[in-house]
Amino acid sequence: MKMIRTYSKLFALLVAMGVMAGCSSTGGTQEEGAYGSDVSAVDQEGGSEVYGGEGSSGVSSQTMTDEERAAQAEQAAQQEQAAMRKITTFYFDFDTSEIKSESRDVLIAHAKYLAANPNRSVRLEGHADERGTKEYNLALGERRAKAVERFLVVNGASRDQIETISYGEEKPAVMGHDESAYAQNRRVELIYQ
Repeated sequence: MKMIRTYSKLFALLVAMGVMAGCSSTGGTQEEGAYGSDVSAVDQEGGSEVYGGEGSSGVSSQTMTDEERAAQAEQAAQQEQAAMRKITTFYFDFDTSEIKSESRDVLIAHAKYLAANPNRSVRLEGHADERGTKEYNLALGERRAKAVERFLVVNGASRDQIETISYGEEKPAVMGHDESAYAQNRRVELIYQ
């Protein structure tokens, strides 16, 4: 037993010495560029530059003007809006026409697009799951489509650009008789024309 403790202590001492040897420094200095790095951390004026290697001019944070930064930010915002507009189906909870909070930003992107493009129009198709009577589901699909229409108009779209229609339970997105299928059928679809 004493022998095992002695070996354990000796092993711990060897590991500690190995770690210390690995962390030691020679104290010397390296000349700039000695490691062949293609990144220069900071230039004399405080801006940073990143180089792509031999013969590359690189990109400098100092060369972009405020106008260019604003244009770049605007372009990024437009790309984000375009990406959001690819979402054209909005889902609803059971027996309600209340727009979900996670749909609001996407619908605002659609409203801004319609406001900026008065020649574009959209059809809002309201749907319901199969539960309830045919008449009730047609009315529920209509309430859902009208709720989305009001939201788009409040956020900048013109009422003249929007058409609403209800299909009720007649055009299910998913066939089935369980909550998963029902959830996918309670929706409004935006169809640009």
